[in-house]
Amino acid sequence: MLTTADLHPSLSDPGLTVMTFLNEATARYPQAVSFASGRPHERFLELKSLQTYLDRFLEHLRTERGLGEDAVTTELLQYGATSGIIRELIAAMLHTDERVSVDPRSVVMTTGCQEALVITLRALFGRPDDVLLVASPCYAGITGAALLLGVQVEHVPEGERGLEPEQVRTAVRRLLGEGRRPRALYVVPEGANPGGTSLGHDAREELIALADEYDLLLIEDHAYAVFAPETSPPSLKALDRDGARVVHIGTFSKSGFPGLRLGYVVADQELHDGTGSTRLLADALADVKSMVTVNTSPLTQAIAGGMLLSCGFSLRRANAEAAGFYRENLATAHRELTRAFGAPDEAVSWNTPESGFFMVVSVPFEADDEALERSARDYRVLWTPMRYFQPTGGERRLRLSLSYLTPEEIRTGIGRLAAFIEDERVRQTT
Repeated sequence: MLTTADLHPSLSDPGLTVMTFLNEATARYPQAVSFASGRPHERFLELKSLQTYLDRFLEHLRTERGLGEDAVTTELLQYGATSGIIRELIAAMLHTDERVSVDPRSVVMTTGCQEALVITLRALFGRPDDVLLVASPCYAGITGAALLLGVQVEHVPEGERGLEPEQVRTAVRRLLGEGRRPRALYVVPEGANPGGTSLGHDAREELIALADEYDLLLIEDHAYAVFAPETSPPSLKALDRDGARVVHIGTFSKSGFPGLRLGYVVADQELHDGTGSTRLLADALADVKSMVTVNTSPLTQAIAGGMLLSCGFSLRRANAEAAGFYRENLATAHRELTRAFGAPDEAVSWNTPESGFFMVVSVPFEADDEALERSARDYRVLWTPMRYFQPTGGERRLRLSLSYLTPEEIRTGIGRLAAFIEDERVRQTT
């Protein structure tokens, strides 16, 4: 008889159940306003764009690359190169949007951002004393991947504006003192999931300097950068002037649509084998990928490639309307919380992200699964317990995802949430 004890120990960790739990809760309460889903809004998804983008990419293959029909058929319908077929277009987009010049050979196309995280961790973490540093709170996808791969994780508490370089330095020094090796730091510099925080220019520069000082790699997750204000600081990759410190990860799940399941990694660091030969870290990632998914679907790459060709290689410009919509949603939630509670205080408070999909509310009670069940059942509003994203300190905090709702739905949902919070506060004191 097969038992859970026969499975990998990571499968018993509650950190792997967050997505399943939220999907089940949403399905059980279809009439609830859901602040749980981090999906892009469907007003920006169009079925007809699939054919438009595919046709544009086919035109690119036939005219700009000069391929015949047999070669075009092979390019789209065969397995294809492990590293991908649109690496040059990704490099062009990074030059346009991020002012970053990368060799297309340093790009690896992946099946979503999640595969990018998995193959990056698998390649970089080879010693038992290697440690991955992450912010606390942190996106569950990176900690879940580390859990599955047996990678040690060190949580660094965030400040109000996200990761604080001095906190990272303290953690690095402590790990070194314990005989462990801080190998890499995972960073979401814009609109981080779950906290919504964005790093300032000085903090980004300090993280690059700290990485140089301690021979640390920075894994930059740029999923929400296209929605940032034009005045936002450059990406970590743009600030990594020697190209040695930042492994840059991107995805089309937010800037395009989730159904593409398409991401990419830029890993232009040189690998030395001790004999004088070198290759790129991207080559090692491709080796790992070849044993995970073999290659990324050429069809989804073709659609994304057509999108890039159609928008002049600027996903920021292509997402300008969506960026405004999401920023207005954040502002609407802030206004409604202020209307319900007045100014933030010790009992109920919230942060004010500049961009992204998320914000965090602190409440005067345990924001656990049981509270979420009451909220969904009795008040018809869903949210995410922050304890899913941080080992400590999230017990009385909840995440609101504001991307999948209209402003009217947000107003309704915040009204229901405010009633729930007030009733929970009374319930806790009686």
